[in-house]
Amino acid sequence: MSFSVASAVRPLGDGTYTASLPAEWTVGPKPHGGFLLALLTRAAVDSARAAVPDEPAPLAVSAQFLRAPEVGPVLIRTDVRKAGRTATVVTAALEQRGRSCVEASVTVGRMPTAAPDYVDLPDVPAVPPANALDLASMGSGGVYKLGAVCDVRLDPEGAGFLTGRVGDPLVLRLWVRPLQERPDPYFALLAGDISVPVTFNLGRLGWSPTVQLTALLRADPAPGWLRVRVSCSAVHGQWFDEDAVVIDSAGRLVCQARQLALTPAVQG
Repeated sequence: MSFSVASAVRPLGDGTYTASLPAEWTVGPKPHGGFLLALLTRAAVDSARAAVPDEPAPLAVSAQFLRAPEVGPVLIRTDVRKAGRTATVVTAALEQRGRSCVEASVTVGRMPTAAPDYVDLPDVPAVPPANALDLASMGSGGVYKLGAVCDVRLDPEGAGFLTGRVGDPLVLRLWVRPLQERPDPYFALLAGDISVPVTFNLGRLGWSPTVQLTALLRADPAPGWLRVRVSCSAVHGQWFDEDAVVIDSAGRLVCQARQLALTPAVQG
């Protein structure tokens, strides 16, 4: 199932939408956080069309992850909080079985098309190296199911956890692209959360749930690979931050994402 089909939302009226969380877009048994973000953002942008009729686009998303939903149907409630010529703000909440799972505030407007006046981007090659790891092969029992529905590659250089090494800097480089379609801003949101946790390089393997994530969308991606550099500034106990910079095949900044997450506790 393609990303655009899997992340479609269906309006019910009065700012309410339905969607289905498919088993393919998961990590382990749980829907991928970036995929959930894309669903909420699609609903928010659709609900803003009356205020921004000329091709509205997501510009910023700030989400709180309250609890992990299960695969299956969900309800999304939206509310236009501000309608403006430059920026329209919409809140969106993803609910399942009467409980709120993810809540977001989405800023909607017109995506810039002009070249940036200033940009400072990390050096990431346009295509993955020949020895890049296909993340679909990671884990046992198909843990990383996401790797079967989009192409995700990890640069082994600096990813010491792949060989059991501990102590590499908490910096990873990845490449991702959807299958059979071009990336769009919603897929760029998913790309901002595509990486395995950088804390794997500390030997802290396992589920690292996102608590809060804020993403900025800067351009409509060109066709081809999205390159992603992920880094961390600090790990305090179980709390850690993770910054992602997403660059398209044309070398343009398309997404910046920062999240606060929890890493498994140190054993012993």
